[in-house]
Amino acid sequence: MAKERLFDLKKDGATRIYRKTTSGIRVGMKEISLRNGKKIAVYDTAGIYGEDYYVVNPRKGIPKVREEWVRGRGENTKTQLWYARNGIITPEMEYVALRESQDAPEDERITPEFVRKEVAEGRAIIPANHRHPETEPMIIGRNFLVKINANIGNSALGSDIDAEIEKALWAIKWGADTVMDLSTGKDIHKTREAILRNVPVPVGTVPIYQALEKVSGVIENLTWKAYYETLIEQCKQGVDYFTIHAGLLRKHLPCALNRTTGIVSRGGSILAKWMEHHQQENFLYIHFEDICELLKKYDVALSLGDGLRPGSIADANDEAQFGELKTLGELTRIAWKHDVQVIIEGPGHVPMNKIKENMDLQLEYCHGAPFYTLGPLVCDIGAGYDHITSAIGAAMIGWYGTAMLCYVTTKEHLALPNRDDVREGVVTYKIAAHAADLAKGHPGATRRDLEMSRARYDFRWTDQFNLSLDPERARKFHLEMIRNSDVDYCGMCGPHFCAMRISKSIKNGD
Repeated sequence: MAKERLFDLKKDGATRIYRKTTSGIRVGMKEISLRNGKKIAVYDTAGIYGEDYYVVNPRKGIPKVREEWVRGRGENTKTQLWYARNGIITPEMEYVALRESQDAPEDERITPEFVRKEVAEGRAIIPANHRHPETEPMIIGRNFLVKINANIGNSALGSDIDAEIEKALWAIKWGADTVMDLSTGKDIHKTREAILRNVPVPVGTVPIYQALEKVSGVIENLTWKAYYETLIEQCKQGVDYFTIHAGLLRKHLPCALNRTTGIVSRGGSILAKWMEHHQQENFLYIHFEDICELLKKYDVALSLGDGLRPGSIADANDEAQFGELKTLGELTRIAWKHDVQVIIEGPGHVPMNKIKENMDLQLEYCHGAPFYTLGPLVCDIGAGYDHITSAIGAAMIGWYGTAMLCYVTTKEHLALPNRDDVREGVVTYKIAAHAADLAKGHPGATRRDLEMSRARYDFRWTDQFNLSLDPERARKFHLEMIRNSDVDYCGMCGPHFCAMRISKSIKNGD
């Protein structure tokens, strides 16, 4: 893989540029050069891989962009939430303010003080473990760009470390803002270490998967000790956020097990079986403050898992789902007491008419903490097309206020996604996220669309390709019918039926 160039911005008419904050911090962006002489800077997840000279080399790792900031804080390093609450603007906050603003006019740009306030109020998080200095700072919150997560990870049937790095980089190439390593196979520790040293975005995990491997996959043998040791191990490696299903309680199980599709969360089902076998409360709930005390030492963010998310339209917005959500709200306040950053995970399968209720109740029950949702999928019969059924719901709930969307691929419910599925899933979710940003009126979100429209009217095909979220596919589709990029019509209409060409002739009096 070291010889393969996954990131080639020049091919898409772009370069990696750096802009500086008032204190001199360099913030990387992607700049697209247009044929009319304009240039447009956009948010870029590629990080160091966006450099013109950089070739992927997983054995080498990538530069540690935050190393000096972390070292400068000394041994008594605090969490981003602690700094924000104490009125301190960190380099990470400066970085994300400029990064989020993109090309917005000066008077519309996001300020570091605004970032600090949003983090201090718990409405946003900056996931950045002290032990993961390779990550470029990013922010998750409803008053910022909607982010997307892509899941990767090996299984018992496949444990190629290079392949997992490539999956992560492939997802980042197409725009994933974070990746979650959901590995359940061999060499989990080595796989995660390689991913952390080679990706410029935050990395999340679901620790219960590795804890279960430590007891040979026997759920009944799970212990708090095995789980806590796993947390320590992953904190020290540099994991930026953990999905922890601490809100699923014994009182929620009767309703959940009576559903059409029961419990569809892997972590949720594991804990449900453990509780039923031992007739004890969820040990993650019992030891939640111990978890918070550990996480704040490394500034690992909590992604409070929705172990009872609905797995079918029939189960949406039921007593089990919202009962767990209320518990997550209680846990949010406890985490904040320990200065631990929090996001809340959400559904799942939800019909369009019930999506807004999820967002409204999450804000109410969880005190404004950022929402992180899987979709939601708006119907159950889209097998093979669930990237679409979920993107519909994702765009809606992103508009209503969800801060991050977990992507769904074409093979959801069917099989493990391959390289092409990951690409299509990520790009589909970038469209959903961007649609939500436009609807929310995010500063800088509209310029790229406006430039695309102008390029279409001017028949600047190369600019249209490069302004797209997937320039390669746009270019390929156009050139399948038209061999060059200088014609003033498209392959669908041809030269005599092109509406834009006709309207321009009317305007010009031709």
